[in-house]
Amino acid sequence: MNETEQAQPSTIHDDEIDLREIFRVLWAGKWLIGIITFTSAVIAVVVALMLPNVYRAEALLAPNDQEGAGGLSALAAQYGGLASLAGIDIGGRPSDKTALGLEILQSRKFITGFIERHDILVPLMAAKSWDDETGRLIIDTDDYDVSEKMWVRDVRPPKTSVPSLLEAYEEFTEILSVNQNNTTGFVVVAVEHYSPIVAKQWVDWLIDDLNSSIMLQDVAEAEQAIEYLNKQIENTSLSQLQNVFFNLIEEQTKTVMLAMVTDEYLLKTLDPAVAPEIKARPQRALIVIFCSIFGGLVGLVVVLVLNRSRR
Repeated sequence: MNETEQAQPSTIHDDEIDLREIFRVLWAGKWLIGIITFTSAVIAVVVALMLPNVYRAEALLAPNDQEGAGGLSALAAQYGGLASLAGIDIGGRPSDKTALGLEILQSRKFITGFIERHDILVPLMAAKSWDDETGRLIIDTDDYDVSEKMWVRDVRPPKTSVPSLLEAYEEFTEILSVNQNNTTGFVVVAVEHYSPIVAKQWVDWLIDDLNSSIMLQDVAEAEQAIEYLNKQIENTSLSQLQNVFFNLIEEQTKTVMLAMVTDEYLLKTLDPAVAPEIKARPQRALIVIFCSIFGGLVGLVVVLVLNRSRR
């Protein structure tokens, strides 16, 4: 017992000596720690100031109720069995077209088509900053020669000087954000870009193109269905089945009518996008703070390592 009691105070005493020694070493190297911390802070300030501002434009949307789709689903439930006797499938259409539309909005086919339709390859792939005073988008001359209107970027194969649509799609998905609230169903579509005007314009174009794409698709399907149902009416003599076909034609005609009278076929704009005045990133103050803290920690480690190496 006496040996244990003597060993325990000795261990505690050694720990206290170690802590005091560490503090003494750090205090002796305070100037080195300060220099490293200050250097890290200066580098962080320079890097943060060199980073261009990125602006975020977003629009709040709501699903547009489709009465035609709901009516067709009701008819399918009522007359589906009768129509199946004639070998015709009138299964109900999905009630939630918003989810389908949002998947289309983020698809490779839609985005590549969007880039081609609006000719935005240069501001997407070659922009490097935004001039607030002149309101001009600054293009990186190492990637694109504005005067010659020619791509001059130097890249390794399989990439080419002219960006491919697949490369442009990957770049666009990095700046595009699409989120739907599961409770309310509201949708937020956002785009980030160096130019606040470009970000706002692209959000507007995305919404218009999506509504137009879904509308044209539904109109084409409805017109094909009407043509098919008219042929079925001519080929059947059952009055009940003819009534079913007439009701289906009425619902399909209603779908075409609704598509033609509204521009916001799938999503209604509740709060349109505006050109933002405040940048979304970078957070320069946070960059400087974190880099300064990291530099201080590096300084502590360097002082301790140097002291150990001297020993």
